[in-house]
Amino acid sequence: MTIHMRALLVHLFTATGAVFAMLAMLAAVNREWDMMFLWLVVAFFVDGIDGPLARKYDVKANAPEFDGVLLDLIIDYLTYVFIPAFALFESGLMDGWSGWVMIIIITFASAMYFADTRMKTKDNSFSGFPGCWNMLVLVLFALKPEWWVSLVLVTFLAITMFLPLKFVHPVRTERWRGVTLPMALAWTFFAGWAAWVDFHPESWAHWGLIVTSVYLIFAGIAQQIIPGNTQD
Repeated sequence: MTIHMRALLVHLFTATGAVFAMLAMLAAVNREWDMMFLWLVVAFFVDGIDGPLARKYDVKANAPEFDGVLLDLIIDYLTYVFIPAFALFESGLMDGWSGWVMIIIITFASAMYFADTRMKTKDNSFSGFPGCWNMLVLVLFALKPEWWVSLVLVTFLAITMFLPLKFVHPVRTERWRGVTLPMALAWTFFAGWAAWVDFHPESWAHWGLIVTSVYLIFAGIAQQIIPGNTQD
Protein backbone atom coordinates (compact mmCIF):
# COMPACT_ATOMS: atom_id res chain seq x y z
CA MET A 1 0.00 0.00 0.00
CA THR A 2 1.43 3.37 -1.02
CA ILE A 3 1.97 6.20 1.43
CA HIS A 4 -0.64 8.24 -0.47
CA MET A 5 -3.24 5.52 0.06
CA ARG A 6 -2.43 5.27 3.76
CA ALA A 7 -2.73 9.01 4.17
CA LEU A 8 -6.01 8.96 2.25
CA LEU A 9 -7.35 6.23 4.53
CA VAL A 10 -6.64 8.50 7.51
CA HIS A 11 -8.86 11.18 5.94
CA LEU A 12 -11.57 8.57 5.38
CA PHE A 13 -11.24 7.42 8.98
CA THR A 14 -11.65 11.01 10.19
CA ALA A 15 -14.76 11.37 8.01
CA THR A 16 -16.46 8.50 9.83
CA GLY A 17 -16.95 10.98 12.64
CA ALA A 18 -19.62 12.66 10.51
CA VAL A 19 -21.49 9.36 10.29
CA PHE A 20 -21.35 8.90 14.05
CA ALA A 21 -22.53 12.50 14.45
CA MET A 22 -25.59 11.77 12.30
CA LEU A 23 -26.35 8.61 14.29
CA ALA A 24 -26.04 10.63 17.51
CA MET A 25 -28.34 13.33 16.14
CA LEU A 26 -30.99 10.77 15.13
CA ALA A 27 -30.86 9.30 18.62
CA ALA A 28 -31.16 12.78 20.15
CA VAL A 29 -34.22 13.61 18.03
CA ASN A 30 -35.81 10.41 19.37
CA ARG A 31 -34.72 11.31 22.94
CA GLU A 32 -32.58 8.18 23.14
CA TRP A 33 -29.95 9.95 25.23
CA ASP A 34 -27.99 6.83 26.12
CA MET A 35 -27.54 5.92 22.44
CA MET A 36 -26.76 9.53 21.54
CA PHE A 37 -23.91 9.67 24.01
CA LEU A 38 -22.62 6.25 23.04
CA TRP A 39 -22.29 7.45 19.44
CA LEU A 40 -20.65 10.67 20.65
CA VAL A 41 -18.19 8.63 22.70
CA VAL A 42 -17.33 6.62 19.58
CA ALA A 43 -16.82 9.89 17.68
CA PHE A 44 -14.68 11.18 20.57
CA PHE A 45 -12.53 8.05 20.34
CA VAL A 46 -12.08 8.50 16.58
CA ASP A 47 -11.11 12.14 17.13
CA GLY A 48 -8.55 11.07 19.70
CA ILE A 49 -6.63 8.72 17.41
CA ASP A 50 -6.99 10.27 13.96
CA GLY A 51 -4.61 13.10 14.87
CA PRO A 52 -1.65 10.83 15.70
CA LEU A 53 -2.38 8.84 12.53
CA ALA A 54 -2.47 12.03 10.47
CA ARG A 55 0.91 13.07 11.81
CA LYS A 56 2.37 9.59 11.37
CA TYR A 57 1.45 9.46 7.68
CA ASP A 58 1.89 13.24 7.15
CA VAL A 59 -1.49 13.64 5.44
CA LYS A 60 -0.80 17.28 4.61
CA ALA A 61 2.08 16.24 2.35
CA ASN A 62 0.91 12.79 1.21
CA ALA A 63 -2.81 13.44 0.67
CA PRO A 64 -3.04 17.23 0.19
CA GLU A 65 -6.21 17.02 -1.93
CA PHE A 66 -8.20 16.94 1.33
CA ASP A 67 -7.81 19.45 4.17
CA GLY A 68 -7.66 17.28 7.27
CA VAL A 69 -7.77 20.23 9.66
CA LEU A 70 -10.95 21.61 8.08
CA LEU A 71 -12.53 18.15 8.01
CA ASP A 72 -11.73 17.67 11.68
CA LEU A 73 -13.15 21.07 12.66
CA ILE A 74 -16.43 20.44 10.82
CA ILE A 75 -16.95 17.14 12.61
CA ASP A 76 -15.82 18.56 15.96
CA TYR A 77 -18.39 21.36 15.73
CA LEU A 78 -21.14 18.79 15.19
CA THR A 79 -20.06 16.35 17.90
CA TYR A 80 -18.58 18.75 20.46
CA VAL A 81 -20.99 21.67 20.10
CA PHE A 82 -24.15 21.37 18.02
CA ILE A 83 -25.53 17.99 19.11
CA PRO A 84 -24.70 18.36 22.84
CA ALA A 85 -26.33 21.82 22.94
CA PHE A 86 -29.44 20.44 21.26
CA ALA A 87 -29.56 17.56 23.73
CA LEU A 88 -29.20 19.79 26.78
CA PHE A 89 -32.07 21.97 25.57
CA GLU A 90 -34.36 19.15 24.42
CA SER A 91 -33.79 16.99 27.50
CA GLY A 92 -35.42 19.52 29.80
CA LEU A 93 -32.31 19.94 31.96
CA MET A 94 -32.15 23.48 30.59
CA ASP A 95 -35.38 24.62 28.98
CA GLY A 96 -37.33 27.87 28.90
CA TRP A 97 -35.28 31.04 28.81
CA SER A 98 -32.19 29.40 30.31
CA GLY A 99 -32.16 26.85 27.49
CA TRP A 100 -32.35 29.54 24.84
CA VAL A 101 -29.53 31.48 26.51
CA MET A 102 -27.44 28.31 26.71
CA ILE A 103 -27.94 27.47 23.02
CA ILE A 104 -26.98 30.99 21.94
CA ILE A 105 -23.90 31.09 24.18
CA ILE A 106 -22.58 27.66 23.20
CA THR A 107 -23.12 27.84 19.43
CA PHE A 108 -22.01 31.46 18.99
CA ALA A 109 -18.94 31.34 21.24
CA SER A 110 -17.84 28.00 19.81
CA ALA A 111 -18.15 29.21 16.21
CA MET A 112 -15.84 32.12 17.01
CA TYR A 113 -13.43 29.92 18.96
CA PHE A 114 -13.12 27.28 16.25
CA ALA A 115 -12.19 30.00 13.77
CA ASP A 116 -9.67 31.63 16.14
CA THR A 117 -6.13 31.28 14.79
CA ARG A 118 -4.76 31.68 18.34
CA MET A 119 -6.49 28.60 19.77
CA LYS A 120 -3.26 26.59 20.16
CA THR A 121 -0.35 27.38 22.50
CA LYS A 122 3.32 26.71 21.79
CA ASP A 123 3.20 23.40 23.65
CA ASN A 124 0.19 22.21 21.58
CA SER A 125 -2.31 22.85 24.35
CA PHE A 126 -5.45 24.92 23.87
CA SER A 127 -5.64 28.60 24.68
CA GLY A 128 -9.02 28.87 26.34
CA PHE A 129 -11.63 26.20 26.90
CA PRO A 130 -11.61 24.17 23.64
CA GLY A 131 -15.39 23.90 23.23
CA CYS A 132 -15.67 20.33 24.50
CA TRP A 133 -19.33 20.79 25.34
CA ASN A 134 -19.99 17.11 24.72
CA MET A 135 -17.97 16.34 27.83
CA LEU A 136 -19.75 18.93 29.98
CA VAL A 137 -23.23 17.96 28.77
CA LEU A 138 -22.59 14.26 29.43
CA VAL A 139 -21.57 15.09 33.00
CA LEU A 140 -24.70 17.25 33.40
CA PHE A 141 -26.84 14.36 32.19
CA ALA A 142 -25.19 12.10 34.76
CA LEU A 143 -25.43 14.49 37.72
CA LYS A 144 -28.66 16.33 36.79
CA PRO A 145 -27.92 19.56 38.68
CA GLU A 146 -30.36 22.46 39.01
CA TRP A 147 -30.80 24.49 35.81
CA TRP A 148 -29.02 27.52 37.26
CA VAL A 149 -25.92 25.45 38.04
CA SER A 150 -25.80 24.34 34.41
CA LEU A 151 -26.25 27.92 33.23
CA VAL A 152 -23.41 29.15 35.45
CA LEU A 153 -21.10 26.39 34.20
CA VAL A 154 -21.94 27.07 30.54
CA THR A 155 -21.44 30.81 30.95
CA PHE A 156 -18.18 30.39 32.88
CA LEU A 157 -16.64 27.98 30.37
CA ALA A 158 -17.76 30.14 27.43
CA ILE A 159 -15.95 33.11 28.98
CA THR A 160 -12.80 31.04 29.52
CA MET A 161 -12.74 30.23 25.79
CA PHE A 162 -11.35 33.72 25.23
CA LEU A 163 -9.14 34.07 28.29
CA PRO A 164 -5.38 33.28 28.35
CA LEU A 165 -5.97 30.06 30.25
CA LYS A 166 -4.39 26.82 29.08
CA PHE A 167 -6.31 23.57 28.64
CA VAL A 168 -4.32 20.43 27.94
CA HIS A 169 -4.60 18.34 24.80
CA PRO A 170 -4.65 14.70 25.98
CA VAL A 171 -2.25 13.54 23.27
CA ARG A 172 -0.24 16.53 22.06
CA THR A 173 0.55 18.29 25.36
CA GLU A 174 3.80 16.60 26.39
CA ARG A 175 3.95 17.88 29.95
CA TRP A 176 2.15 15.48 32.32
CA ARG A 177 1.06 13.38 29.33
CA GLY A 178 1.75 10.24 31.35
CA VAL A 179 -1.17 11.27 33.57
CA THR A 180 -3.30 13.25 31.12
CA LEU A 181 -3.64 10.55 28.47
CA PRO A 182 -4.77 7.84 30.94
CA MET A 183 -7.19 10.38 32.45
CA ALA A 184 -8.68 11.07 29.01
CA LEU A 185 -9.00 7.35 28.32
CA ALA A 186 -10.58 6.85 31.73
CA TRP A 187 -13.05 9.67 31.01
CA THR A 188 -14.00 7.95 27.76
CA PHE A 189 -14.52 4.67 29.63
CA PHE A 190 -16.65 6.26 32.36
CA ALA A 191 -18.64 8.21 29.77
CA GLY A 192 -19.44 5.04 27.87
CA TRP A 193 -20.29 3.27 31.13
CA ALA A 194 -22.62 6.07 32.25
CA ALA A 195 -24.42 6.08 28.90
CA TRP A 196 -24.61 2.27 28.85
CA VAL A 197 -26.49 2.22 32.18
CA ASP A 198 -28.69 5.11 31.00
CA PHE A 199 -27.19 7.49 33.57
CA HIS A 200 -28.38 5.47 36.56
CA PRO A 201 -28.00 7.76 39.61
CA GLU A 202 -26.20 5.11 41.68
CA SER A 203 -23.61 4.26 39.04
CA TRP A 204 -19.97 4.55 40.08
CA ALA A 205 -19.29 5.93 36.61
CA HIS A 206 -20.49 9.33 37.84
CA TRP A 207 -17.64 9.62 40.35
CA GLY A 208 -15.17 8.62 37.66
CA LEU A 209 -16.55 11.32 35.38
CA ILE A 210 -16.23 13.95 38.10
CA VAL A 211 -12.62 13.08 38.97
CA THR A 212 -11.39 12.83 35.38
CA SER A 213 -13.31 15.94 34.26
CA VAL A 214 -11.87 18.06 37.07
CA TYR A 215 -8.36 16.97 36.12
CA LEU A 216 -8.82 17.62 32.39
CA ILE A 217 -10.30 21.07 33.04
CA PHE A 218 -7.71 22.30 35.53
CA ALA A 219 -4.49 20.48 34.49
CA GLY A 220 -3.52 23.15 31.95
CA ILE A 221 -4.19 25.99 34.38
CA ALA A 222 -2.10 24.15 36.98
CA GLN A 223 0.73 23.92 34.47
CA GLN A 224 0.61 27.70 34.06
CA ILE A 225 0.95 28.12 37.83
CA ILE A 226 3.54 25.40 38.48
CA PRO A 227 6.92 26.13 36.81
CA GLY A 228 8.08 23.64 34.21
CA ASN A 229 10.45 23.23 31.28
CA THR A 230 7.72 23.37 28.61
CA GLN A 231 6.89 26.77 27.15
CA ASP A 232 3.25 27.89 27.08
